[in-house]
Amino acid sequence: MQHPSETSARRSAPETSQRRSALLNLIDSAIDRSRGAGRGDLTDRLTAARTKVADPRLRVVVVGGLNQGKSRFVNSLLGLEVCSVGDDETTAVPTVVQHGPELQQVAVGEERLEISAPSPLLADGLVFVDTPGVGGHGNPHTAATLTLIAAADAVFVVSDASQEFTAPEMSFLRQVHSLCPASAVLVTKTDLYPHWRDIVAADLGHLERAGFDVPLLPISSLLREFALRTDDASLHEESGFDAVYGFLREQVVARNADAARLSVVHDVKMVVDHLALGCESELAALRDPESASAAVEELNRARAATEALRTRAARWQVTLADGIADLAADIDHDLRDRLRKVTRDAEASVDECDPGKEWPRLGQWLAERVAESVGDNFVWAHERAEELAAKVAEHFAIDDDAALPSLHLGDLSGLLEPVDDLSDLESGRIGIGQKVLVGLKGSYGGVLMFGLVTTLMGMALVNPISVGAGLVLGTKAYRDDKQVRLGKRRADAKNAIRKFTDDVSFQVGKESKDRLRLIQRQLRDHFTEIADQTLRSLNESLEAAQHAATVQQQERRQRIAELDAHVAALSELRSRAAELAGAAQ
Repeated sequence: MQHPSETSARRSAPETSQRRSALLNLIDSAIDRSRGAGRGDLTDRLTAARTKVADPRLRVVVVGGLNQGKSRFVNSLLGLEVCSVGDDETTAVPTVVQHGPELQQVAVGEERLEISAPSPLLADGLVFVDTPGVGGHGNPHTAATLTLIAAADAVFVVSDASQEFTAPEMSFLRQVHSLCPASAVLVTKTDLYPHWRDIVAADLGHLERAGFDVPLLPISSLLREFALRTDDASLHEESGFDAVYGFLREQVVARNADAARLSVVHDVKMVVDHLALGCESELAALRDPESASAAVEELNRARAATEALRTRAARWQVTLADGIADLAADIDHDLRDRLRKVTRDAEASVDECDPGKEWPRLGQWLAERVAESVGDNFVWAHERAEELAAKVAEHFAIDDDAALPSLHLGDLSGLLEPVDDLSDLESGRIGIGQKVLVGLKGSYGGVLMFGLVTTLMGMALVNPISVGAGLVLGTKAYRDDKQVRLGKRRADAKNAIRKFTDDVSFQVGKESKDRLRLIQRQLRDHFTEIADQTLRSLNESLEAAQHAATVQQQERRQRIAELDAHVAALSELRSRAAELAGAAQ
């Protein structure tokens, strides 16, 4: 069964196809112009844009805690058994589900599993990524999951209807929303919990108080599976998947189509401006030779300014270098500050309890807090890096987000693997025999001391008084020994906590430095390419204007006609781009 809502979520509608064809035609025309002008650099940029339009891939990442129903949701959404489902942690690595003529699985090292499957949703470019749970002990998958979210086009955060949002879930949701605003929360397993409506109401309250404008969609994957098997439209409606398809249609497909359209329009306009610069400069010099010298002088000034952008002392490079240095210091300080707060809170908890008895609970709490701190640091670093990219772009008079690079943050899947687990701690429990032995050691001195004193009174060494004193002192010795052992356990627990957070700080700090160097190279290469393209356009315009002054009259008229045709074609490209840009509004 293919429900109408599923069909409407696809991007094969005639209107969408027409717009895509219009974009491809626009890019092809611009490629022909740039190739004819010998501008291979501009042609490469347009070719990359054409590839994205011709074969768009929208990555929808499904995240959440352990055993929340992520894999079953993906299976139910596609109507295929592609992801492993079970009571344990069945998804150990990210599982990428994309379109293919037949069901096929390919393991890419130890990093991910790629599955190709025939599905109408997948055929139109939607790619679903099923991720490992982020709520296990130590949260080993959180950092890698945040990396996937940063590069995602949309995110589904899955939480079942057994209970309302926990504090770690709200913290993780905040991180997700910061990295990918196109996100929604799925409350799964509504078929298992009769009180699911109360849970949804409580979750909505949490989202409202936190200021998150995030859709919350209650669903039942089991009802969806029954609806597919029985071809029952009423069961499909009750499953809640209509809202899921609506989100995919409106918040993912339509929004990304508009964003892609604006990006293509920006690239075409940029190429047209570069190509028109040479044509218009030469045309002005041919039509009015007397003004050629002024045009050449203006182009020389522009070339000098652009040349400065490529030099080592260029302002944009200084801004980039200073920004990366400041960012590295701020991120390192932020991480250390967050982990120090976690350490202090953990030590305070140790002082309030017997860590031997509470160690598993403290370990889980510490792992969650550390994962939250590392995630918040990652999100903040990502936001600061995007701000730095926009600041550097100001030197190039770039006011369009489409001109900014997409920051690739590398693979964080093995970020915390070198960090040892929190070391074990003695439970503090001792047997009856050991308790008796400790009491006897303490009571021996009492019996002997009071026994000797009472012998002066004519009493035996062992008498009721000496025995009573021995019992009192033995009890005190046992209590003192218990306090000493408790103090040692607390000291050992604090040392274990400090060692764990220090290891995390060291490992994550190293990764942050590597990631910032990668970001610096990306920004440097991106803006160097922009400066090189601008300089080349100005150099060619200058050569054309200088050559125009030496052209003979007959050749001048012929060249003016050619340039008029070029300028008219470029103007037509501008008009088509502006029309498509208006359609995206």
